[in-house]
Amino acid sequence: MATNTAQSRNLRLIAQHDLDGKGDGMQVMRHEDVVYVGHTGTSRAGTSILDVSEPRRPKLIDQWPAPEHTHTHKVQVADGLLLVNHERYPYRPSTPLGPHSAGVAVYDLADPRAPELIGFWESTGKGVHRIVWEGGRFAHLSVTPDGFTDRIWMILDLSDPRHPVEAGRWWWPGQWAGGGEQPDWPAGERHAAHHALLDGELAYLGYDDVNLVVLDIAETSAPQPIGFCRWPGGATHTCLPLPGRDLLVVTDEQQHDGPDAPSRRIHLIDIVDPANPRYLLALPEPGGDFRSLPLRYGPHCLHENRAGSFQSDRLIFATYFSAGVRVYDLRDSSRPREVAHWVSETPSGQAAPQANDLFVDRDGLIWVTDRLRGGLFVLDAEGELAALM
Repeated sequence: MATNTAQSRNLRLIAQHDLDGKGDGMQVMRHEDVVYVGHTGTSRAGTSILDVSEPRRPKLIDQWPAPEHTHTHKVQVADGLLLVNHERYPYRPSTPLGPHSAGVAVYDLADPRAPELIGFWESTGKGVHRIVWEGGRFAHLSVTPDGFTDRIWMILDLSDPRHPVEAGRWWWPGQWAGGGEQPDWPAGERHAAHHALLDGELAYLGYDDVNLVVLDIAETSAPQPIGFCRWPGGATHTCLPLPGRDLLVVTDEQQHDGPDAPSRRIHLIDIVDPANPRYLLALPEPGGDFRSLPLRYGPHCLHENRAGSFQSDRLIFATYFSAGVRVYDLRDSSRPREVAHWVSETPSGQAAPQANDLFVDRDGLIWVTDRLRGGLFVLDAEGELAALM
């Protein structure tokens, strides 16, 4: 397996799967001895299901196609259910598309290897981009319904998973074109929800060029913004609260290819007072000449400390597109340091690696997808990282 590794420190590759030649992997999640992978959309695959009872030998047991003009690139698993998004794809088609599917599909996992579709919530509009759900009554979505200029934030009631219903929503004023609102932000900025991670009755929401919005969700039907934080840079993606630390780790997603792409970083925010979040610093950038490569270089996803997965208040696992997987130790939050990294060899048929998403399971294995062709990688910690885990 070492031949599939271009660079590594304190991480080693133990397995790789090409997802039956449809290697455009996006969100990945392990549940028991099954891994679910959503596909970015270029291969037209929708969701792959793998038996990982032997993690060194993952086996593809099913692969669903995506509906026409749609991708289903996100997966969430909890409470015996699998949720899968449906969103129009491509995002910005060069020619008009035919009908697409928009919403959230709900599958029963009585047999995790053979999910059964039991419900579908139709969103209208372009559909659902991201889902956050760790079980319980409410899921949280970014979605572009009819009448809105871009993605807004929504709460979905799953008390009857066969018939989900909307419970609440929030959007940045100016997005509801169908209601007569007009944007008041500068030309060229994008105001769009990505997703929110929760801490009790607070939701920390990445809102693209607005950066961070803190929502009070105690009243589900009427979420209220209570705090904001902005910094140079945009495309804010993941806002991860660290348990017991009053710290938020935030990625700004790199959305552009090549050396001329804007700089994107991982940031640390003080949330001692969630109503007044305070910017602290940016985490170190990877060493090496990744910026000169022709595809995306910069942060994307974080391991999100989900219940049932590996959890830490100091270790941050991130995908960095062409710079692979990066792991940071925040024991001293004033001096974050990289303690491990892993970069795949360039997959066949693409110009650079594109590490897209990752999930760290309770056994400490790191499941990583490549955005274009590389499929699924399985990493194990060694050296200093293994000792910290």
